[in-house]
Amino acid sequence: MFKEEVIKLVKKVTGLDEFNIEVPPDSKMGDFAFPCFILSKKFKKNPVEIAKDLSTKIKPNKFIKEVKAVGPYLNFFVDKSRLTETTLKKILKEKEKFGTSNLGKKKKVLVEHTSTNPNAEPHVGRVRNAMIGDSIVRILKFQGYNVKTHFFVNDVGKQIAMLVLAAKGKKISFKALLKLYVDFNKKLVKQPELEKDVFNLLYQLEKGDSKVRKDFERIVKICIEGQKKVLEEIGIKFDSFDYESKYLWNKKTKDILDAILKKEDCFKDSNGQIVVNQEQFKPEMKSPYLVLTRSDGTSLYPLRDLAYSIEKMKKASKNIVILGEDQKLYFRQLASAMHLLGYDFPDVVHYSFVLLKSGKMSTRKGNLVLLSDFMKEALAKAENEVRKRKEIKKVKQTAKVIGYGALKYSILRVSPEKNVTFDWNTALSFDGETAPYIQYAHARSASILRKSKLDLSKADYSLLKEPEELKLIKELTNFPKVVSDAEKNLRPHLIAVYIYSLAKTFSEFYHHCQCIMDDKEISKARLSLVLSTKYVLKTGLSLLGIDSPERM
Repeated sequence: MFKEEVIKLVKKVTGLDEFNIEVPPDSKMGDFAFPCFILSKKFKKNPVEIAKDLSTKIKPNKFIKEVKAVGPYLNFFVDKSRLTETTLKKILKEKEKFGTSNLGKKKKVLVEHTSTNPNAEPHVGRVRNAMIGDSIVRILKFQGYNVKTHFFVNDVGKQIAMLVLAAKGKKISFKALLKLYVDFNKKLVKQPELEKDVFNLLYQLEKGDSKVRKDFERIVKICIEGQKKVLEEIGIKFDSFDYESKYLWNKKTKDILDAILKKEDCFKDSNGQIVVNQEQFKPEMKSPYLVLTRSDGTSLYPLRDLAYSIEKMKKASKNIVILGEDQKLYFRQLASAMHLLGYDFPDVVHYSFVLLKSGKMSTRKGNLVLLSDFMKEALAKAENEVRKRKEIKKVKQTAKVIGYGALKYSILRVSPEKNVTFDWNTALSFDGETAPYIQYAHARSASILRKSKLDLSKADYSLLKEPEELKLIKELTNFPKVVSDAEKNLRPHLIAVYIYSLAKTFSEFYHHCQCIMDDKEISKARLSLVLSTKYVLKTGLSLLGIDSPERM
């Protein structure tokens, strides 16, 4: 709210629409700073002179106590007492709702995420999709949007055909699928002629062979039920599972082919494949064509994905899809084809992968860490830490909260476009930038509040004058802006980074300022600050899909 006031004042005197507002490295220099370099070209002046000129044009008001030129920066000093009172009153009134703008009220959003192939257990390398998607859904819902979460099931692809062949005549379980898939891939390397059987199976499926269809459905059902169970264990759920086969049976792919064949950019090549010419992608690929069908007329994934994406765009005013960085080019091709047909396309969040120290994981090669195995390891390590803390009664329940929180935070704290090189010890550490550290800050605030029986309804916030108190209050005021930025940019890591900073600032406050003391008035003011911090920590963690334990 105070930062917004600074932005408003700068806009008024400069005429700028976009600019940065910084926080000075030393609070003695001010609470906010506007770097004037951006105006040098416009005003044809040195930024130091510009800062001096602007400082005379902006007058103090009820929010801003002083405006001062410091070199090329225009620094703003806020009214600390008003800042404290306004912030704490707002948080204590809104509680876990503090930070929401409700901008999404009455707006529908469809988010498609995860959508892993139904051919094996999900592994840690791909689960980043699910975690980013789930956090984006939580952020959008917090902002008031009506959000539906979808999972697109590739139930008619080559991978499923391979599993159908490998599982023929066998009774299989979800756990057995991965080994079956890896073994068949090895077999395929030695016997490449087996690929003809795979494509023959796909041909029979698309032509409506009922037995083949049942075989596909059996494999897919086993896998989807297993994947659902693993993801639900870490709190990730879906409103709808959309099956790719639907677009074969309802003939939507035929409708799209009929429409796209009328476009001059689409043609049938010498092999009988239907392709879309996308010359604009030529610098990035050897063959700039989006192939929609095989030579035998059977549809390929891009054609079915087109049908699905077009249907999605009709269901909500805003569409979002989470995709790996390896699908950047493919998505651009898909978006181009949708544009050719006269449709808008979804907003996309591309993410880099979670890597082991040995490199990238691959389901086909079998060099991966399964999510379920990692979850077991996380629980074991977390339980070992929890047992060291004798005050905790519900050991297994608390270990689950800490272990799963550690997994999510270690992945979500990194900006999507950067790789995450996973390290077990770092993720589960109770020190540093980790979920356990932030969860401990929340548990510490709960512990402080349990020890006090004071009524906080009439606290005197003007008593909060210590540097550590003011620093924590200023940190709390940033939360609504962080949530807004995370929503607009679809970047959950902004919230992850913020709540670590908040937890760290709270720790500094706690070590310097005694909260329960003989002076009841100061105690009430400080406890109000503790309670406010507890609310924001809990909300921030929940937006990442992480629980907040009351005891640790």
